[in-house]
Amino acid sequence: MLNTDQIRKFALIGYPLSHSFSKKYFQHKFLVEGIEDAVYELLPIEDLTEFPAMLVRYPKLRGLNVTIPHKQAIIPFLDRLDPITKAIGAVNTIRVEDDGSLSGFNTDAFGFEQSLRELLPDNWQSGALVLGTGGASKAICWVLEKLEIPVLKVSRTPNSGQIGYLEISKVLLDKHSLIVNTSPLGTFPDVAACPNIPYNLLGPNHYLYDLVYNPEETTFMRLGAAQGATVQNGQQMLNLQAQKSWEIWNLEKEIPGSN
Repeated sequence: MLNTDQIRKFALIGYPLSHSFSKKYFQHKFLVEGIEDAVYELLPIEDLTEFPAMLVRYPKLRGLNVTIPHKQAIIPFLDRLDPITKAIGAVNTIRVEDDGSLSGFNTDAFGFEQSLRELLPDNWQSGALVLGTGGASKAICWVLEKLEIPVLKVSRTPNSGQIGYLEISKVLLDKHSLIVNTSPLGTFPDVAACPNIPYNLLGPNHYLYDLVYNPEETTFMRLGAAQGATVQNGQQMLNLQAQKSWEIWNLEKEIPGSN
């Protein structure tokens, strides 16, 4: 029987956390794989000024996942980033090193890339509209650019190089057949919400990828599917990024090229 000093703690930070799947995912993983020396908790933090005190309060923390709204704001609290994460500019996984220092990673990029490769045809030639410009969009845009898929960012308050939702036209949709929702719109319990795009202009050539996974079919997906579009939610991406987080916490020990 393990005592409390032998139990490693992992957790999710963000706010709110009522929508999260992470605790159920890791509890199931620990049960199925017979991992008895680990627990996973939800630690809601609305203000990141509470983060240092939280680390003191939970000295057995070995790893953290980070969700909305802290994926960018957490970076100044970390001691180092791996090179990919530095390029992306957003963190969703933190490893607590043996000396107590904090290393930041982004496993969203890994999860999104693997699932996107399975979704799109091999001869994909079109561009992508990325809906939302928050922390989650950083990893998505990095992957799309890596795959040489032209990206156009869509925001409610567009900056330079971005467009507003009302600017989405048939011409743009013809050139950008992949539409990725990185915003939380449509997440339970506000399931009726959806990005304000002209769904009537969609067709069988369009692919809609929603990072939201609860509910399983969002309004964004349902309206796209009604027009013949291929749709996918964020569940596979979440599973893949969670698996990668576990590897980082337990298998990977160094960050090549970090400083």
